[in-house]
Order: sequence, then structure tokens, then C-alpha cells
Amino acid sequence: MPDTLLTVDAVTAGYVQDLPILRDVSMNVERAKLTVIIGPNGAGKSTLIKAVVGLLSISKGTVKAEGKDITGLSPDRMTDAGISYVPQTDNVFRTLKIQQNLDLALQKQANAAEKLAELYDRFPVLADKRREKAGSLSGGQRQFLAVAMALAANPSLILMDEPSAGLSPKAAEEVLDLVKQLTGQGVTILLVEQNVKQALKRADHCYVLAEGRNQIDGPAAELLEDPALGRIYLGGERRVPA
Repeated sequence: MPDTLLTVDAVTAGYVQDLPILRDVSMNVERAKLTVIIGPNGAGKSTLIKAVVGLLSISKGTVKAEGKDITGLSPDRMTDAGISYVPQTDNVFRTLKIQQNLDLALQKQANAAEKLAELYDRFPVLADKRREKAGSLSGGQRQFLAVAMALAANPSLILMDEPSAGLSPKAAEEVLDLVKQLTGQGVTILLVEQNVKQALKRADHCYVLAEGRNQIDGPAAELLEDPALGRIYLGGERRVPA
């Protein structure tokens, strides 16, 4: 039986009351696996992530982590549920030094010094630049810092919203490789990504959304070869009624 860490059950949510973007979306995220959410622009991918972490109100459905109902839990309490969130933009404090960014992320940790050393071991580029401002980092390095800050809370689950957006192909691959490596270290990842082929090559499972609804899902390696995926992106196929 799959070891499910996060369950999204028939969630309806949006930015404006009575104008939902998501309609009855469901998914299961397995422990220590990389689950990717893909779909055309406007599909509701980022909306789903924000609804899970409490940034948007859920009008119907439930979200459970480790079997506990966290529907509507405020974002500042997500770390108590073992969840970290890495937004697409504004995910580091650019005017602060790298060390200061990490200190802020570690301020509630009893073993902050030990954890900081572990993070610098994992991300040598951050150790080398610890006295520089985060704004001086390259795009890929800033994403490394954002992930390091998320890891500071010792999460069991990290939700990431398009971490490769705006990066060079090489930097994008480095970031996605890092995401995959984290699952090998026991961290569960739910990833929204537009870099479809690269994400599917690394993911364990994939959910495809379009027009705020589930379309298809399955093992990522199988969907990589599924012609229906291309038809959904082109707008010519929907698996559920609009």
C-alpha cells in the first residue's frame, strides 16, 4: 500500500468567493516521492499549492497531512504540520546577507548552529557567499537559498511553485536535480513546474490539471510518453466535463 503523506480531497477554491478556480481537485502525495503538477497556463496549478498552504480559502473539500485535517490552517502554522512552502518569487530577503536569511529561517530551531552547519555542507555555494547579500546571487543560487530556508524547519513535505522559472537551462536542471535529491533524503516534494519534460524525467508521479480540474494522473515516466498530454496542453482534449 502507498504511504500517503498529503491528501487533497475534492477541493474547490479561488481568489474570490463564488468564483472558484479549482473545482473538485483531488490528489495523493506519497512519502519521500516527487509529485509534480503540470498543465497549461491558467490551469490552477499555483492556486492549488496556495490553497494547500492556507494562502487561499477552500470553500469545499479537505486537505490532510499525515492523516490530520489541515484545511484552512493558517500559513504561519504550516511548519507545525511539517510543511514548508517555496513560492516562485520573493522567496528570499534580497537585501539581507545569505547568513542573515538562514538565521531568520533557523530562529525557532533549538539546534540552530548545528542545522546551519548542515545546510552549508549541503549547499557549499551558500557557505562561500555567506557574507554577501542574497540579491547578488544568480537565479539558480537564489533558489538554492530558498530551498535551504525551507529545509531549516525540518519539514516532511516541501511545496514548490515553479522553482525553475526564469532560469537558464543549466540552472533549471541543477535546481530540479536538487529537488529530486531531496526525496532520496526522505523529504516529500509537491512541485508545480512548467518545464514539463525535465520535471517528468525526475518525478515519481504526475497530476495534470486543466481549467481547474483533474485531467489525468499516473507514473511520471508513463505520462512522458502519453500523447494525451500534448492534446491537453493544446486545448483539444479534456478528460472531465467543463
